[in-house]
Amino acid sequence: MKAAVVASLGTTPIYTEFAAPAAKDGYEVVQVTASALSHLTKARAAGAHYSSDQKLPAVAGTDGVGRTQTGQRVYFVLPEAPFGAMAEQSLVKQDQCLPIPEELDDVTAAAIANPGMSVWAALMERARFTRGETVLVNGATGSSGNMAVQLAKYLGAAKVIATGRNRAELERLRGLGADVTLRFEFDLEGHDTTGSFDDGLAREFRDGVDVVIDYLWGDSALAIMQAAARHGQEGREVRFVQVGSAGGIDTLPLPSAALRSSSLVLMGSGLKSVPLAKLLAGVGKVFEAVVPARLELETRVLPLSDVESTWQEAGGRPRVVYTIDQAP
Repeated sequence: MKAAVVASLGTTPIYTEFAAPAAKDGYEVVQVTASALSHLTKARAAGAHYSSDQKLPAVAGTDGVGRTQTGQRVYFVLPEAPFGAMAEQSLVKQDQCLPIPEELDDVTAAAIANPGMSVWAALMERARFTRGETVLVNGATGSSGNMAVQLAKYLGAAKVIATGRNRAELERLRGLGADVTLRFEFDLEGHDTTGSFDDGLAREFRDGVDVVIDYLWGDSALAIMQAAARHGQEGREVRFVQVGSAGGIDTLPLPSAALRSSSLVLMGSGLKSVPLAKLLAGVGKVFEAVVPARLELETRVLPLSDVESTWQEAGGRPRVVYTIDQAP
């Protein structure tokens, strides 16, 4: 079968032949139709993610959409190694397959599942968000951040604050549910050069912030935590949920006083911090919300044969979705 094959850690997958999976008890052989490119897929392929088993060669792709041998359309996640989602066929545990509502096409389901899963897990499983709270999304201009803004508003946030670098993208988010947008631009010393980010954070934390969903880490995350400590309302808990590190910095010099002088609660969200069954259930909730919430996610649809030239586009907007034509 044709597949995107990772031959060595940290290299771009090659579109080539790979042995097809054989059926076995407890598993589905899924005829794959679509798979989205994500930071998680790239990190696992590079052996850099804690969930990667680093056994090669292997097929790339952590999740996708396809049909089981009975013809049911499903979303699936974490195929059995060495089979990934970016192939004509994949081997997946039956309890890691989720039926797709009829109103969702394959590309939409593939595109929205991973960012939707990350948002639902962060908001509902980790932060225990409740209607009427204020949510700040750090790194709102990426695919997952876009989804976080939309879902937070749909789930009943009283206010959604979106942060990011791109002025035009932040303005666009106002049409997707952002009530406030805060732009930042940090120099090499970690100082914001816009002159307004810290002031904006101070104002919002004085007004009250309940949940922070952080997709960046780095300087912007540190600025938010410091603002929570300096300007947060006395006794008002701020649940800071760390989801991704797209900012490119893994460690931060967080002063201990930032924790002692605030009701800041730090937590992470992702594989292992949330059970896989709950992550899948979250995908189901997001699928149900697509139509009533009018969820939007810009996508770029490409054939899987283009994987070598587009591998570096993971995580950005538009979200890359590879389609897989089944051999006759």
